Amino acid sequence: MAGMVFVKANGASFSSTTYPKLAVLYPGLKLPDLRGEFIRGWDDGRGVDSLRNLLSSQEDMFKSHNHRFVNEYGTPTDRIIAYTDENNENAEANNVSGVRAWTYIFMEKTGGNETRPRNIAFNYILRAA
Repeated sequence: MAGMVFVKANGASFSSTTYPKLAVLYPGLKLPDLRGEFIRGWDDGRGVDSLRNLLSSQEDMFKSHNHRFVNEYGTPTDRIIAYTDENNENAEANNVSGVRAWTYIFMEKTGGNETRPRNIAFNYILRAA
């Protein structure tokens, strides 16, 4: 490891005279600031996280989804509220008698196309020599 120099990715500026090889990688003479960030491997054409530029940032996101609330009215002798998923599975409506009426309330979808933490696209590089 003699002669190798490592620097922190803390957003600091650096001199191209002192670090000419680093200046080739970061021509703006500023290191990426990775403090407190998750690193996400750059897609580089794979198609998992396309249309990203190297060193671009993303905010956190929840994958788009919705919830449905179902309420059954009748003469309750026990619990009358039911929660189901969008496929109407796992419904609960216990011991309801008399005339029944159903009310469905759909919550508006929110989110994007994936769930992810805030991150920065970065190339994983291994030192080969």
